[in-house]
Amino acid sequence: MGLLTDLRLLYHMAVAPAKGGPLEQRLETLYRHQADAYDDFRRRLLHGREAMMRGLEVPAGGRILDLGGGTGSNVEYLADRLDPLHSVTIVDLCPSLLRVAEERIRRKGWVNVKTVQADATTYEPPDGPVDAVTFSYSLTMIPDWFRALDHAAHLLRPGGFLGVTDFYVSRKWPAPGLRTHSRFQRFFWPTWFSWDNVFPSADHLPFLQSRFATVRLEEHLGKMPFLPLLRAPYYIFLGRKM
Repeated sequence: MGLLTDLRLLYHMAVAPAKGGPLEQRLETLYRHQADAYDDFRRRLLHGREAMMRGLEVPAGGRILDLGGGTGSNVEYLADRLDPLHSVTIVDLCPSLLRVAEERIRRKGWVNVKTVQADATTYEPPDGPVDAVTFSYSLTMIPDWFRALDHAAHLLRPGGFLGVTDFYVSRKWPAPGLRTHSRFQRFFWPTWFSWDNVFPSADHLPFLQSRFATVRLEEHLGKMPFLPLLRAPYYIFLGRKM
């Protein structure tokens, strides 16, 4: 992947983003021109995914749902922990991204990984509660993200594990122990990402900590392609169903 590919992706992200209609339609119009080059660019943009996936506590024979899992690249971070699992299900609304995920599954020979085209706020696995649910840079693209997290709690078995990593901004006066972002950060990043229909929220972390027992929380600043002087705030949250 080279500069021209990156510029084409940036055009579709910032200049010709998805417009109105149902979420499924918006995602497809946004990603159908990006799907093949999606992973290379996002690897430089979406930090914390490996740490989140490797931090999951899932027993052998366990089941994971990756909600908004897109191309399935997160599954690679499970490495040698994948084979002992019963299943990993990649749930996404975007057919173009799921086609990339299906090709990855075929190429890697993953026999316990599958894709489902469905809404993260309503999907019900046929085999009942699961051991872990993950959201990797998908909450900021789900309009009713709070419903998605409530639904994740519903999908988890008692004591099940939740993993989230995503962009965010702090509240003006965050709770003790949480980072405080500058006025520029709290204004710039929601405005910048909104061009791509990504909406960093100051309410993610407070909601997560109120809904799940915190096991691990990290707040970082990540490098951004083509914005060498700026760092975007992101977090890694690992928690248990209360």
